[in-house]
Amino acid sequence: MGEMGKIGNIDRRKFVKTGAAASGLLLLRAKTAFGYEANSAVRLGLLGCGNRGTAVASSFAKNTSARVVALADLFPDQLATAKTHFDTLNGGLGQAAVEDRLTFHGPHAFEEIAHSKDVDMVQISTPPFFHVQHLETVVGAGKHAYCEKPVGVDVAQARRAMEIARRVEGKVSVDVGFQVRNAPPIAAVVERVKGGALGKIASISASYNAPAAKEKLAPGASADEMRLRNWLWYRALSGDILVEQNIHIIDLCNWILGAHPLKAVATGGRSIVTHAGDCWDNYQVDYTYPGDVRVSFSSTQFGDYGSFDAGLRVFGAKGSADAPYAGPVRILGESAWAWQETSSAGAAAPAGGFAANGEFKDNLALADREKDRSFIESITSGRFHNQIADGVTTAQSCMLGRMAGYKGREVTWEDLLAHGETYELGMDMKQFG
Repeated sequence: MGEMGKIGNIDRRKFVKTGAAASGLLLLRAKTAFGYEANSAVRLGLLGCGNRGTAVASSFAKNTSARVVALADLFPDQLATAKTHFDTLNGGLGQAAVEDRLTFHGPHAFEEIAHSKDVDMVQISTPPFFHVQHLETVVGAGKHAYCEKPVGVDVAQARRAMEIARRVEGKVSVDVGFQVRNAPPIAAVVERVKGGALGKIASISASYNAPAAKEKLAPGASADEMRLRNWLWYRALSGDILVEQNIHIIDLCNWILGAHPLKAVATGGRSIVTHAGDCWDNYQVDYTYPGDVRVSFSSTQFGDYGSFDAGLRVFGAKGSADAPYAGPVRILGESAWAWQETSSAGAAAPAGGFAANGEFKDNLALADREKDRSFIESITSGRFHNQIADGVTTAQSCMLGRMAGYKGREVTWEDLLAHGETYELGMDMKQFG
């Protein structure tokens, strides 16, 4: 695994300059390694036009030089909705509507958008089961890729993704959607913790409690189509809540500790939800990291009664540090510190609720913007990112906890990798042609 203290080869010192870098794109050298003018818009193709995909692509369009020029989705209705949205958004930005010839649907849409000569980068926002397959196709076509987490739902996919990481190094830029690392308050407190503000770290207490995923209806749809539209409910498609949603918090733990967990024990189950699917609705995982650092993680995904909260607290010899999605970001103890900035910078805004599309307020208000600017700058400057390996390691860290829960016993990192865990889709995608 690469150095966990960095993301996409950009450390904290470079991170804080992201805004200036993004606004100064015209000052870059005339030609990039990708072969187009530095002051030309990066042409973005969105693969997967659901809530999160639409939100991220909209952020790219609003906050960077990228322009949404192509759309792809398995389902024509989602594609049509996205086209209406982006035609309006592009119009407000003084840009052209998405051409009909650059809208693709069906089981081969991912290949068509990847090989389009009118696209420079592809944003992969499809169900997690397909992430690695789609990533391999996109970078194989010579396109830059912004891939949502997780990078793989099982051990076999993770291994395949690591091979992709080796093949693409220095050829294209690849980011993984861990935008929480780019939230200014979170980045600031993590920098201090990694710099020794807490002294020796003993443990981390972390959680992610969210409402249940709402059902997406499609009258007359087949059972397979309903599975795909409600992919969050199924292990094979999503990886379960620990791998799909809770992964953001585990990623922060890995980043802070500069390592992945060595072993895990876990409990949990499907205690409350009664809808279709097989994902658990709660987890309690105890991880052991190098140096005998313990991470206690708990998660729930049921109900919708205003109980959303996510974040972590780090405990060390000289103090503790809080890094929540909403609430004070601070250090207590010998090196006491608190994030102080106006609500316009995304820190002191009133507490907000859960955002199904990932557009959180509060401490994460600027996370997407900063992440998007960093990625586009990597393309226009030719200083390509390769975040695949770190993305895989975080996904595997979540798989470790998931396996410990399913097996009801301690599972080591070596056990996980040796297991060769593989999930099957269980349907023929050709039926959607």
